[in-house]
Parts: sequence; structure tokens; C-alpha cells
Amino acid sequence: MSDPKSIQETYAPENQCFGCGPKNDQGLRIRSFPESADACICRWRPQPHHLAFPGVLNGGICGALLDCHSNWTAAWHLMKTTGAAAPPCTVTAEFDVKLKRPTPLDAELVIRAHVVESEPDRGRATVEATIEANGKVTATCRGIFVAVKEGHPAYHRW
Repeated sequence: MSDPKSIQETYAPENQCFGCGPKNDQGLRIRSFPESADACICRWRPQPHHLAFPGVLNGGICGALLDCHSNWTAAWHLMKTTGAAAPPCTVTAEFDVKLKRPTPLDAELVIRAHVVESEPDRGRATVEATIEANGKVTATCRGIFVAVKEGHPAYHRW
């Protein structure tokens, strides 16, 4: 049985984003999978070069994981809500990360995101997300993600 394709691999196989681009060999290459029209999950394992200090994941990497996974959750939701064939190109308008406790470097991380507010007609979604390690939440995020229009540098980036 083959490994299922993530949202990124399905809709943006040429994307080179540091956090979620399948084509960025030096990036994090997160893989988001839908759980519903409003929620996605990602499982990701840090590498030794992602450390902040021995045994602990860098906080900026935590932010990138939450940002990219939340963005794809918003794009997935907007696609499902509007009945589009592909997700719109969305960008982060704002996001707020809270680092609750050290995120261990030697554990599989579970990143969960879900849409808490939505304005599909305006191409906007507010997403809340968490990083869990060993059953404990280590970081949280709340962000607003918007679909961009022609003329924006991210328009049709996937």
C-alpha cells in the first residue's frame, strides 16, 4: 500500500516554501491531511539540526510548523466551503504563537489545526492550532489566513 498524498503533494507539488514545500529539499516538508472540511492534522519528526538547545526544538521552527499547517487548513476549508476544485492560494495575514513548554526534539509531533471563523465570500479563515508532543500541548497558534488575488506575489504559487 502506498503512502497517501498530503494536501501539499496533491495541490502544490512544485511548491518550494521552507515549511511546506514538497520541492524544498532543505525545508521542513510538512504534510497536512484533512480530518474534516474544517480541520487538518500533521505528524512531523524534528531532526537534530532543528534544535534550540540540547533536546529542545527551536521556537522559530515551532512557529513555521504552526503557520504552514494552519495556512493549508484554511486553504482546504475555503476550497471545501466554496466547492472549488483546488484550494485558493492563501497567505498569513497575522498569527500569534504561544510557546507553552519546551517541545522535545526526540518525539513525533502532532500538529492539529481547525477553522474557528470563516468568511468564504471574502476568502478569509481564522485558524487555531496546537503542537503536541508525548500527549502534551507544547505550542499554540491563532492566525488569520486570506486568499490572494491576481497581482499578489503568491497568486498561483501552487
